[in-house]
Amino acid sequence: MHVFTSPHLVRFNERIRLAGTLIDDDTLARAISDVLDIAEDLNASFFEITTAAAFKLFSEVPADACVIEVGLGGRLDATNVLTSPAACGIASLAIDHEGFLLAPEEGVPEDPYNRIAFEKAGIAKAGAPLVTQRYTPAMAATISEVAERAGATLFPRGEGWDIVQYREQLHYGDEQGRIDLPLPRLAGKHQAGNLGLAIAMLRHQTVLSVSEAALRAAPLWAQWPARMQRLEAGPLTDLAQGRTIILAGGHNPDAGQALAATLTESSLANNGVDLVTGMLANKDIRGFLEPLRPLIRSIRSLPVPGHEHHGPEVFAAVAQEWGKPHSSFGTIREALADVAANGDDPERTVLIAGTLYLAGQVLIANDQPPV
Repeated sequence: MHVFTSPHLVRFNERIRLAGTLIDDDTLARAISDVLDIAEDLNASFFEITTAAAFKLFSEVPADACVIEVGLGGRLDATNVLTSPAACGIASLAIDHEGFLLAPEEGVPEDPYNRIAFEKAGIAKAGAPLVTQRYTPAMAATISEVAERAGATLFPRGEGWDIVQYREQLHYGDEQGRIDLPLPRLAGKHQAGNLGLAIAMLRHQTVLSVSEAALRAAPLWAQWPARMQRLEAGPLTDLAQGRTIILAGGHNPDAGQALAATLTESSLANNGVDLVTGMLANKDIRGFLEPLRPLIRSIRSLPVPGHEHHGPEVFAAVAQEWGKPHSSFGTIREALADVAANGDDPERTVLIAGTLYLAGQVLIANDQPPV
């Protein structure tokens, strides 16, 4: 199976898997060079170049299927050149990338959430199933209208399919029947919905046969770095003197809510969390951190080298308003050393959360790159 996802955490290679294997440097370099030769005068973006390179490689190497993740929005995304997908899916919808996805335009919904739904639904294709989650009635109506215009068959959660948890098991159902599944390896109740969406996409397509045994095994195989990832033993955990360190990417209110809920459900936040964070300048610090506010005992802020980011004064202002201690540091190592030296509770979890660029730095520093 070929896979194209974004962004990467440590190396660009993470974005492309050829027949299940992470792309090697030489193959990647040749593909990008070939695309750049053709696109020299087109003023193509970084993402357009790399998408073309991935698709070129996918056309040359045999595989049973391709998994393609949209980079931004959907309607105008570089990946949306595919004309006959086996299935399309839309996960949770939230306000993000406002400068691009909410840019003024005639003939699009004015309400921000409906506009996001409209942009995401732009991946709908004639004859292909479009599998979706639950949304507000207005957002669902927007998606339905776009799907109908495109000629796609819509399968919304709660009508075309559903998944529920009962005790320590998940129960998925659609018109083909029910499947009982183990809880996902990935932490958080929201991961059950993500699992259900993936299974619904597989069950509503007819191009590739996937056994029920494979679907039942999938929740225990799935893993994704920087999604409530517990750091393994390494240089950073040594600096933190044995404290549990959880790494999570996120930058909008929905991500903050999911992270807060997952921490609360577990025993990881029983004593609160010492937050270490860095965020890009175009992201909403308060929106992301507000759901985590009851859990946060201290805040340590970091820069995001190579990117426009919020300065320490922004985090300091939030911390002062919330009555939380704040310190700023230049590196993740300095921040964790300070946690070890000044943390008043060695049982308290250290939460490193914010931009995925920071998550990548953390994985490098702990000798734990994605593979």
